[in-house]
Amino acid sequence: MSTTPSSFESSDSEMFRPNRQLNKRVELVVKIIFATFALVSVATTIGIVLTLIFETVGFFQEVSLLKFLSDKAWTPLFPNPKFGIFVLISATFLTSVIALMVALPLGLLAAIYLSEYASSGIRRWLKPALEILAGVPTVVFGYFALMVVSPRLRDCIDLINWGIAFIGRVIPFIPESFAIPELKGFNALSAGIVLGIAIIPMIASLSEDAIYAVPNSLRQGAYALGATKRETIIGVVIPAALSGIVASFVLAVSRAVGETMIVSIAAGQNPTLGLNPLVPVMTMTAYIVQVSLGDTPAGSLAYKTIFSVGMTLFLLTLALNIFSFWFVRRFREKYD
Repeated sequence: MSTTPSSFESSDSEMFRPNRQLNKRVELVVKIIFATFALVSVATTIGIVLTLIFETVGFFQEVSLLKFLSDKAWTPLFPNPKFGIFVLISATFLTSVIALMVALPLGLLAAIYLSEYASSGIRRWLKPALEILAGVPTVVFGYFALMVVSPRLRDCIDLINWGIAFIGRVIPFIPESFAIPELKGFNALSAGIVLGIAIIPMIASLSEDAIYAVPNSLRQGAYALGATKRETIIGVVIPAALSGIVASFVLAVSRAVGETMIVSIAAGQNPTLGLNPLVPVMTMTAYIVQVSLGDTPAGSLAYKTIFSVGMTLFLLTLALNIFSFWFVRRFREKYD
């Protein structure tokens, strides 16, 4: 009995035809499931935005936008309420700037070391160890700032003031006004420092990925021209990875602006207008936590202030993310 190739082909096609139809049905089901997940995330985002808009509109029907932007105090729970949002914005700005002053240099230097100097063995265990910080609960960071960092800062300030007083006795023309004011128990300085420690893994990890992605041919070209390793990193590698590094910075800023527990525990809940890091302040997220404890009646003006502050916070982080997206698209380096 002889068989021809055509008979084999026909039998194979008959054998695999049901499987192909089944595979197409499975692929269709998978596509529907994935599309549903994507639509759920989009719908959730739209729902959050619509909720913020709806409640914020209700807030501005009772409080004028001019008062919201011009008042110099934030006391919506007082008998004579004030709604100066810049009081909360200034505190958020202060803690975020302190955090970035800590996180940007440490995170970038850590990224440069991991990418350019560390051996593969050290990099294999040091990078995950650094990223463990991202898994520490922020409430732990908050109590660390309150119970450990603030007392140590107070001791340092007392030592500095003692040194200034001692020098003032030797050199009479040194005024006592050089002395640093007393550090309060709740303060923006310790909250900002610990917040900076908390966002170091984000900057270090994202910047290290951007630096590591720079083609090795650029480094070799710089070495061929006689550049040292330091000159190559500063003059070639960092500019080539600049878009990714700036993107990590902007994402870290968004993370610092939106942080809740660290600033709520360590910075205090005293709405103070100004940029003094030694006194208690109240950030936007800290205010949301304070009013969201359950004592505020739903639908009241104080309840609506949560959403007005949340909308302000949303717009700030949205602007930062849009700037990050634009910067990456504008200055991204492409290599063949």
